[in-house]
Amino acid sequence: MPNILIADDHAIVRYGTTLIIKDLMPGVTVSEAENFSQVLKLLSQQKFDLLILDINIPGGNNLQMIDVVRLHQPQIRILIFSGYDEQLFALRYLQAGVDGYLVKHSPEEDLKTAIRTILNNEKYISSTVRQHLLNGLNTKADISRNPLQTLSNREMEVMQLLIKGSSVADIGSMLSLQISTVSTYKARIFDKLDVANVIDLAEKVRLYGGQAS
Repeated sequence: MPNILIADDHAIVRYGTTLIIKDLMPGVTVSEAENFSQVLKLLSQQKFDLLILDINIPGGNNLQMIDVVRLHQPQIRILIFSGYDEQLFALRYLQAGVDGYLVKHSPEEDLKTAIRTILNNEKYISSTVRQHLLNGLNTKADISRNPLQTLSNREMEVMQLLIKGSSVADIGSMLSLQISTVSTYKARIFDKLDVANVIDLAEKVRLYGGQAS
């Protein structure tokens, strides 16, 4: 049976996900981690077939976590299980090397499908993201006008944390960046999205999130 690691700082999410997995695969081994340090410790102690990872887990660095996990276990499969808009973040994480992306409000059957698909050595994207990508092939002009598309991966990470309410100092600590560097990223984000504060930033992301890839 597969050995699965669930990494999320919310106990209720870990508990619920474990129940769904054991309903799907009775007898499966499930381990839990509530921060990224625990993830790395467990990865150093035993081999896992699948990591179900929240991108906002304490101690993690968003996209950079993927490379760190792969350094410990190159063959591990990774499913991002996040509260963030899949149309905005799924493709970036897939490009970073994960095997699937699923939002936490998805139906139980979608989580089961994602797990089955990934354990079968296939990539998983939801029907919503698949349709969005197909639509994008025919609407390149509209997508090019989406200001979110102008952000780099690092700017997306900083934007994510700003919207979450993190301070510049906190972001610097989480991403191992100088405060001045974070401030520069923040200024670039505000300039590219033509906003003056975090409230306006959150609203801009809400408006354009459905178009972003």
